[in-house]
This record gives sequence, C-alpha cells and structure tokens, in this order.
Amino acid sequence: MKALLQRVTQARVTVAGETVGEIQQGLLVLLGVERDDDTAKADKLVNKLIAYRIFSDEAGKMNCSLKDINGELLLVSQFTLAAETNKGLRPGFSTAAPPDLAQELYQYMIAALKAKSIKIQTGQFGANMQVSLTNDGPVTFLLEA
Repeated sequence: MKALLQRVTQARVTVAGETVGEIQQGLLVLLGVERDDDTAKADKLVNKLIAYRIFSDEAGKMNCSLKDINGELLLVSQFTLAAETNKGLRPGFSTAAPPDLAQELYQYMIAALKAKSIKIQTGQFGANMQVSLTNDGPVTFLLEA
C-alpha cells in the first residue's frame, strides 16, 4: 500500500466538472493499493497518516501532525501509484490490487479515518478525476505500509 501525501492549504477533486471532495489545510493523500495489501496494512497507514509530523509548530519546525492542527484529509484512490516502473518505458500494473480488493481497502480506510474523528473528503473510486491543490512548502512524502 502506497500513500503519496501532500501538505496542502487547499485541495479539490472533481468528476465531470462537479466537485466531489474539497478540503482546506491538511493532507491530500493519493492511495495506491497493491495485491498483497490487507486491513492490517491499511490500519498501519491510517495511524501513520494522522500522526505523521509534517506541519510546522510555532518555531517553524515540522513537529505537528494532522491531528495536532485539526486538519482535513482528502483521500483519492490512484491506481497508477501501484505501477512497476523499473523496466522499460511503459509502466506495468501486475502488482496492483484487483479493483474489488482496492475498492474494499479504500472504503475501509475511509471508515477507519472517520472512526478516528478525521475530517475526511474523498474522490470517486474508479472515476476519471481532476485533482487541484496548493501544495504548502512544497511538502510531499511517499509512505508505504
């Protein structure tokens, strides 16, 4: 399971011209689910997402988490994060989870984040989405579970 986190001042996802998810300060998380992923990996990633200290404290140091700043999270499924890119000039997707498993774990993560009182918005699984954001910093990290 891979999560590309971007610290944002705002982010939005649209489908067919309609906004389906929008946040202010917080994290835009692009999620790639792989074949061997399960709920244990999802739980580990959820805990890391809300506790990862990438927001600035009063001294300008990255010491605060999403929970500390009471930030929002926009979770967007992104199949292409699971791509194999080591060989050739075209990505391979043999390590990506089948759609049923990917959607199940995506929904599981949404529920787990809500259960931890995270203000969450989402993209639309499997849709052609347009994502816009203002990356704050820029600050971007790739987390793997």
